Amino acid sequence: MTDADGNESNDGDLEMITAIIRPDRLGEVKKALAEVGAPSLTVTNVSGRGSQPAKKGQWRGEEYTVDLHQKVKVECVVADVPTEDVVEAIGEAANTGEPGDGKIFVLPVEDAYQIRTGKTGKDAV
Repeated sequence: MTDADGNESNDGDLEMITAIIRPDRLGEVKKALAEVGAPSLTVTNVSGRGSQPAKKGQWRGEEYTVDLHQKVKVECVVADVPTEDVVEAIGEAANTGEPGDGKIFVLPVEDAYQIRTGKTGKDAV
């Protein structure tokens, strides 16, 4: 199926896109998601480590190492918006070119259920 812009949709399949990004890039990611038509999201504060180097600091004269960095986990489920467009929008908005920019994961979603209306599947999204 093709949308009005000529992009291929994901044929109504539900997919969850999870992105772990720098907290200071959240505003840009929210704008980018709204621009591609996927404004619904869930945001969680998380800590983690990957290729970003550990930082050393001092507190009350004692040296310590911070190897778990503060990140933000952004999750959105899409059905009618092309998944590739959402992934590309997040990637471009979150990119600083430095280690620790994050990762994006795409997972299939078996079903969805909207509590208030009782709608299921892509209608619930």
